[in-house]
Amino acid sequence: MKEFRLLALAALLAGPALSQGVENPLTDSPTWQDLQYDITGDTTLQDGSGLLRVDAPYRAHDAATVPLVIRQTDGTATITGAKVVIDENPAPLAAEFAFGPAMAPLELEMRVRVNQYSNVRVLADTPDGTFMTGRFVKASGGCSAPATRDPELALASMGQMQLKHFGADNQSTPRRDAQIMIRHPNYSGLQRDQITQLFINAHFIDELEVRQGDDLLFTMTGGISVSENPVFRFSYTDNGAPALTVRARDTEGNVFERTLPKDAES
Repeated sequence: MKEFRLLALAALLAGPALSQGVENPLTDSPTWQDLQYDITGDTTLQDGSGLLRVDAPYRAHDAATVPLVIRQTDGTATITGAKVVIDENPAPLAAEFAFGPAMAPLELEMRVRVNQYSNVRVLADTPDGTFMTGRFVKASGGCSAPATRDPELALASMGQMQLKHFGADNQSTPRRDAQIMIRHPNYSGLQRDQITQLFINAHFIDELEVRQGDDLLFTMTGGISVSENPVFRFSYTDNGAPALTVRARDTEGNVFERTLPKDAES
């Protein structure tokens, strides 16, 4: 539990830093020209700068845990899903989300690996089309960075989860800020065992579903670019259910399902 608290503190400290320093808009990317059809097909992408804001550090402190915040700025729009794309990563499609109505207006933070200097894009789906915006991030080596824990310890704690809420629960304003932390090594397949120097097989969470009662908050289909011990911080409209249910599946077929009381002490 102590380590979970440290993770939560790190997330809180990382947030304000995103808005400081140099602005880092998307740059021209020959890689994206090659990728775009595979990611979007024939979909026409519209300028998303008026719909949402993407915050990420211009120069990442740790390439293996780069904070990425997706914040909706047009409250009249409906964002039903989003793709996170990191152009220069070995597997550029980092995550694909679907959102339930309670997530509107969207505010979601996650941690990603960035393997080399790259555009980090968010493609948001709405009834009016798909909108794209993002940031350019200077980072390198994120996908091959060594895991922070001994493999045996990482596997022993795999699937542990914690839910934390921030701020007082105001019944007249049912929006709540929550953070879910999941223990999982999320091996990318590009990391080496520090003793044998052999590559560790890819092993990561590829499906995630979060609900309050029967109502969907969000689902995620993830890849190797989601960081070790994934952390998701988000805002949602509380429907009165006493708990959030989190179900995760990894690439080895392990399923982790936890019911996390909303008002439990963290």
